[in-house]
Amino acid sequence: MIRLALALVLLMTAPLLAEEIVADMSQDRISISTNFDGSEILIFGAVKRDQPEPTGQRLAIIVTVAGPREDVTIRRKEKRLGIWVNTDSIEAIGVPSFYAVSSSVPLEQALLPEEDEEWSITTRRALTAPGMAMISDSDPHFLDALIRVHTASGIYGTSEESVNVRDSTLFSTEIALPADLTEGNYNTRIFLTRDGKVVDSYGTSIYVQKVGLERWIYALAHEQPLIYGLLSLFIAIAAGWGASAVFRIFKR
Repeated sequence: MIRLALALVLLMTAPLLAEEIVADMSQDRISISTNFDGSEILIFGAVKRDQPEPTGQRLAIIVTVAGPREDVTIRRKEKRLGIWVNTDSIEAIGVPSFYAVSSSVPLEQALLPEEDEEWSITTRRALTAPGMAMISDSDPHFLDALIRVHTASGIYGTSEESVNVRDSTLFSTEIALPADLTEGNYNTRIFLTRDGKVVDSYGTSIYVQKVGLERWIYALAHEQPLIYGLLSLFIAIAAGWGASAVFRIFKR
């Protein structure tokens, strides 16, 4: 009885969320086939309120999508005697294979630094936060290089003012996914902020899976590497022999 009474007291005194995110996606599963050339995910939702909207506080919506984690080796290149060579390197453990951030307003307006440190929302924070990835930010050059290279290839991206918000209630955005997706869960987080402080968050996921011939080749390469290597060698030899035979026919 004492525990029940204490629980009731805590429930009555706990602050209620004045605003809450309700969201969904156009699809929660993506199939990668031989002709897959990328996809776009529509993320949409609304802000549910139990009381009138707060006045004088800037509202913002932030959406992040993080792909399955992978280990990456980051190397530093230096020019010595006129030749570019690898010098130092670090191993980044558990780095997101894909990371996209979209916001309704510029991030510096949508998110306070201390909130970013707590929730690990921006790309830099996601790559250095405890539990997200193991990469030291003691040497920022390695981290900058990783972000720069992955951004140039479309694996990482930050799109400010790309979340459409209507009447401070309805919101929507599209996240472009590249063609070379890693198979697995793509964790999606949606944040509602007021004056840079996170008021509520919502999480879901998108599952990416290879199908058909792509799935068979992927499974063979990871589960039977020896057979995959021999098969690749056989195909290469057959292709070379076939090209040589065609060349001899045309030469005659």
